[in-house]
Amino acid sequence: MSSTVKKVEGITRESTQEMIDRALEAYPEKGKKKRAPHLAPNDPSACSSCVKSNRKTVPGVMSARGCAYAGAKGVVWGPIRDMVHVSHGPVGCGWYSWGTRRNLMSGKNGVSSFGMQFTSDFQEKDIVYGGDKKLAVLLREAKELFPLAKGISVLSECPVGLIGDDINAVAKNMSRELDLPVIPCNCEGFRGVSQSLGHHISNDTIRDYIIETREFTEPATPYDVALIGDYNIGGDVWSVKPLLEECGLNVKATWTGDGEMERIAATHQVKLNIIHCYRSMNYMCKVMEEKYGIPWIELNFFGPTKIKQSLRKLAERFDDTIREKVEAVIARYDPVCQAVVDEYRPRLEGKKVMLYVGGLRPRHTVGAYEDLGMVVVGSGYEFAHGDDYERTSPEMPDATVIYDDASEHELEKFVEELKPDLVGSGIKEKYVFQKMGLPFRQMHSWDYSGPYHAYDGFPVFARDIDMAVNSPTWKLVKSPF
Repeated sequence: MSSTVKKVEGITRESTQEMIDRALEAYPEKGKKKRAPHLAPNDPSACSSCVKSNRKTVPGVMSARGCAYAGAKGVVWGPIRDMVHVSHGPVGCGWYSWGTRRNLMSGKNGVSSFGMQFTSDFQEKDIVYGGDKKLAVLLREAKELFPLAKGISVLSECPVGLIGDDINAVAKNMSRELDLPVIPCNCEGFRGVSQSLGHHISNDTIRDYIIETREFTEPATPYDVALIGDYNIGGDVWSVKPLLEECGLNVKATWTGDGEMERIAATHQVKLNIIHCYRSMNYMCKVMEEKYGIPWIELNFFGPTKIKQSLRKLAERFDDTIREKVEAVIARYDPVCQAVVDEYRPRLEGKKVMLYVGGLRPRHTVGAYEDLGMVVVGSGYEFAHGDDYERTSPEMPDATVIYDDASEHELEKFVEELKPDLVGSGIKEKYVFQKMGLPFRQMHSWDYSGPYHAYDGFPVFARDIDMAVNSPTWKLVKSPF
């Protein structure tokens, strides 16, 4: 967290509140009353979160949120590479979930890696007569076609819950028949208010069906850790894991980017959980702390300033051997990062950024932008909880706008008034802002680039931000707005 309160010239709490009030004028009185608590000027000195969160979206207001199924399939289960992940329901949702977050996987496709699309392809007759028998046939086919898969997850879409299919019973019976872990995940999209519940449901299924069912084959050491809440988007895990190993730690499991079921199942044996995406995996870290006594630590590997702070914070949990290695790693990479800053900062100094993403990015990437001389003037989450905003507020400059579950209308109004030089958000917002003539980076999956994490990722991040902001193409675009 920031040690001093950061300010942005020309932005005060009064000016930000006036901007919010103008944006809310478009709503009817009832909608205005519901949305107002979700928008606020940032107050880093406040002890609690500055905005209300984790509430139902106001009906009629377009939301960028995902659903519980998206949180389960797209975030938690889908990146595990040595399992078959079945989307149980109509093909539409299942197809949309396939690879949209760019969770890169190692291994040979269909042999040791199964990053393919598996769907039960619900039809009208399945809605009428139920899909349990169809699911059983599908599971037999999956085992026959992919005998080397270590397990199968069944992730239910909306119709499954609406018609009352019992995927738990089918999974239990087929697990015995196939002699293979078959894990049911009741993550129908209509559950909860956003994809956040899908994360929680998935964590619970890992707790109930996977964890503690295996043990590591390698001898235990005092330096055994697990990397939690990193989904290998654009190769992020492949950047963080070697860094931790260079610091002398043994990364025994990754959750769940490029993850392996049997290593995830043995994570109860590690000495420390290192969590990156707090929102999606804090439940599991707390479970392992309570049940197995495994402490956990949240780290931020975006940008050299936060990487350095995080590595030293991590080193404090271990002995002098690790501390010395951490300092050696920092000394090695400091000149590399400084060269990146020296190259890009002169072109990015003072540029303004607005962020609107899910998970950890609205707060974790703030420091990386600041390393490049940029200032974040607005930030918010699609599906955050109160503790996310408590962590975000100290990272943001004072009086800048904070928003929860923002609508496109609100974001457009904030952009019109704040005039940022870059918007970092999701795919749903990308073309809105590009049509406004604004540089944009898709910060859910790194806009088909990456990695962005750790020392290997920072040069890629800096290059991409510079290309977005300073591309000469923007001089050729005339915004219709």
